[in-house]
Amino acid sequence: MSERSYLYRGRILNLALENGRFEVVEHAPAVTILAKRGGKLCFVRQYRPAVGAKTLELPAGLVEPGEEPVEAAKRELAEEAGLTGNFEHLVSFYTSPGFCNELSILYLARDLSPASAKPDDDEELTVEWQTAKDMLEKVKLGLEATSGSTMSGLLWYLNHAAD
Repeated sequence: MSERSYLYRGRILNLALENGRFEVVEHAPAVTILAKRGGKLCFVRQYRPAVGAKTLELPAGLVEPGEEPVEAAKRELAEEAGLTGNFEHLVSFYTSPGFCNELSILYLARDLSPASAKPDDDEELTVEWQTAKDMLEKVKLGLEATSGSTMSGLLWYLNHAAD
């Protein structure tokens, strides 16, 4: 039986010590959205304080308590990119299971149409459209910084969909 003692409880994460040995970050599930229009995907550019840089990422965000992941995906795409569409679950994965329980859920959004964009108060976002191949090439060359969830989405897309 495992026993967790908490070293820190925060707004988006908790830090626990399990069985007196293992540091564990408890984190809410997150969604990432591959929003496709024509041969391009929707990305958002935003400043990320943890890395001290602007990144270019697929729209993403946390699942709120009591919220279904697909509803979180719809909310995040509307908030960040001003879009709505038809959503399909693609894959779920742990972002870093060696120390964190965050589950990342990837969705594909098609048949896009405008929605009211309302980013969070602390978000300054710019929407950009690029092909998956162009984005991956920029990341490989070090021209763009991005997230692991975005990389997972790009790789899924390039292996399963036609540009």
